Amino acid sequence: MGLLLTARPALAQDDEQVLRDTETEAFFHDIATPLAKAAGLDTSKVQVILLSDQSINAGATSGQLVGVNAGTIFAADNVLELQGVIAHEFGHLAGGHVPLSGDNYGKFGKISILSLLAGVAAIAAGAPEAGMAVMGAGTQVAQSSALAFSRSQEASADAAGASYLKAAHLSGAGMLSFFGKLKTEEYRLSPADEAINPFMQDHPMSAERQLTLEKDVTSSPYYHVPVDPALQARFLRIKAKLQGFLLDPTTVMRKFPESDQSVPAHYARAYAWHRGAYPDKADQEADALLRTAPLDPYFNELKGQMLLENGHPKESLAPLRIAVAQSSSAPLISAMFGHALLATDDPKNFAEAERVLKVSVDKDREDPLAWYALGTVYAQRGDEVHAALATAERYAMGGDDRLARQNAELAMRGLPEGSIDYLRAEDIAVTSRNNLDDKVRHRK
Repeated sequence: MGLLLTARPALAQDDEQVLRDTETEAFFHDIATPLAKAAGLDTSKVQVILLSDQSINAGATSGQLVGVNAGTIFAADNVLELQGVIAHEFGHLAGGHVPLSGDNYGKFGKISILSLLAGVAAIAAGAPEAGMAVMGAGTQVAQSSALAFSRSQEASADAAGASYLKAAHLSGAGMLSFFGKLKTEEYRLSPADEAINPFMQDHPMSAERQLTLEKDVTSSPYYHVPVDPALQARFLRIKAKLQGFLLDPTTVMRKFPESDQSVPAHYARAYAWHRGAYPDKADQEADALLRTAPLDPYFNELKGQMLLENGHPKESLAPLRIAVAQSSSAPLISAMFGHALLATDDPKNFAEAERVLKVSVDKDREDPLAWYALGTVYAQRGDEVHAALATAERYAMGGDDRLARQNAELAMRGLPEGSIDYLRAEDIAVTSRNNLDDKVRHRK
């Protein structure tokens, strides 16, 4: 966590951050895909992302992107409630409710993944980014008018979401129960001496929406279909993991006392102890998880992450190898493994680091930490041209157009004209130059 905490001051201006975690992203994909198909959305483009905000909210924007606040997951009791939220947001996407231009342009479309690297020293100290990687997001989603739809659009999204749940053979019971929670939240946050005027709200009152939906949802032949036990187990793991990562460690221990020996409790306490700088206790919780499933990729990822961040990169390699193998080389896990190989400071590991980092960026080009590590590999072997290209990729994602352009143009001078790498460097250079020109025009 050293690198994470070092980098946070630079992100203090952001109200929200995108949280990247392989296990969570795989879970979102699995629970959202049937709903996306039912909504007629392009499943290859639909993406559900996790935001660090602990309030209850979610939102949709252009590019078939849906953001779910951590607070929504905290409030949900089961996976059906979360699917109800996602189904509603897909209703906005399918209904064309998402603004595409102007002041209300979907804020998610402006997310800029920023590097959290604190420099080469951080990697050398064995503190590369965690599996639950925090990426900066230049967005104020919960407060943005981009998420404020009309009452008719909200009602339309509710009805559409209920139909998607039915088409996917899923119960809408979670959608109804979550509205009950929203209703309670509305009254909790409203002034005690003032009645809420539903016509002054961008969203219709949750009680009203609940009554409107109830007939359609309860008449579905799948209304009484129970929660899928396997999906529910995954949901509880991820919810606990997220609580361990975001909540105050004291709060985590109160929610998950040591008398609770369940997998979610071990998961939450492992992150909480790690954040609280109690490595021995964190290690014990990670070992307890591994005893239940020695080849679980995410338990091994956690074990490797903690060893790496506590300055034991060589010891982290074994669990991270298992995590990479068992997750089919998931890009974020591969990137962490690449960092660990570099952090050993053993030149014998650098060739393998390059291989796994190339796999990482080939599958996910939006991980600035992977590009940083790959650039480090190139620089160590004297390949300054490809080091410059990797650095250009990283700065382009971070929104630093000046340095992205400089490094892209440096790479172009050493690359064969017309090659794939040359064209990529040229694309970064042109885009960055245009962005800089736009900024100059706006200042004038």
